[in-house]
Amino acid sequence: MKFSVSSSDLLKQLQIAGGAIGSNPVLPILEDFLFTLSNNKLVISATDLETSITNEIEVTSEGDGKVAVPAKILMDTLKELPQQPITFSVNNENFGIEITSAYGKYKLAGENGADFPEIPKPDTVDTVSLSAQMLSDAITKSLFATSSDELRPAMTGVYFQVDFNKLTFVATDAHKLVKFTCTEVQSEVATSFIVPKKALNLLKSALTNKDDVKVAFNKANAFFNFGNVNLVCRLIDARYPDYNAVIPVDNPNTLTLSRVDFLNSLKRIAIYANKTTNQVILKINNDNLSVSAQDLDFSNEANEQLSCTYEGDPLTIGFNAKFLIEMLNVLESDDVKMELSSPTRAGILLPTEGGDGEEILMLVMPVMLSN
Repeated sequence: MKFSVSSSDLLKQLQIAGGAIGSNPVLPILEDFLFTLSNNKLVISATDLETSITNEIEVTSEGDGKVAVPAKILMDTLKELPQQPITFSVNNENFGIEITSAYGKYKLAGENGADFPEIPKPDTVDTVSLSAQMLSDAITKSLFATSSDELRPAMTGVYFQVDFNKLTFVATDAHKLVKFTCTEVQSEVATSFIVPKKALNLLKSALTNKDDVKVAFNKANAFFNFGNVNLVCRLIDARYPDYNAVIPVDNPNTLTLSRVDFLNSLKRIAIYANKTTNQVILKINNDNLSVSAQDLDFSNEANEQLSCTYEGDPLTIGFNAKFLIEMLNVLESDDVKMELSSPTRAGILLPTEGGDGEEILMLVMPVMLSN
């Protein structure tokens, strides 16, 4: 088999698929791309057995076939080549690969494509469709709240809750929680599943805003299809915690202030906080917010005053500054609202204005104040 293609176009497609290749694969062939050539179309596949990406590119070809190509040496070669047409020739008997460029020839050893693991196909699936922009927003605003605790596998992914024409994304690590709901979706089912963090990171980097995304799913896998890309991931088989039970509903105290001012103040004050707890103390009284932190071990201390709008009783509450900074970074509204009840109950962080067809709620657990 033989084909010609633009080196830069090929590299772009390989970089998308290459994200699925693991760092320590259990099988040597998982370090390869599978190239499948048919009717002037090259299909590129990569997998770590949990997450798989397939995409395709138009080429000029002679003959059909498949071959497994070592990923690292191929991508390193293409990165060093200026944009130009290159030709791949594959020996169908020993799977040797010869690449011809304007500068010369490069030979590498391929493997039999028939030995490459089969990538799951979307059979007996339900589907939901939404815009790439909406999915990208949902991933950006929820992924940071997932847990890294492998003992609680459900929390290491993002929970997708499909309710006909509403899709809710939930992420939590038991200290913070994000609930992102979008209504501009198309679905005929009500169900839920948990998507791993790696797949969502790859999805986010591959999405372009002009695509619509079709998400198909069954009990074992989720299939994301957009443009010329198919991403398949094995779902996390675990029960997601009842997140609604931890969201406080009666929050009589409401604080409203500039998101950017609050974010910048927290970044400065956090420098002086204890490095173990990252605790900052919010003291709210009338329309004045005091943000302070201290690290007694090093005699470090900082305090700033911010103007705000506050409805409720005077309140002093502690939070992990790192968590608040992460949340404020992904929100986009000019002002934010915090709903609070007492120093021992979770605070709710909300944007004052939402995007079209989307709602977001963030929850952060308090850090207990030491007397």
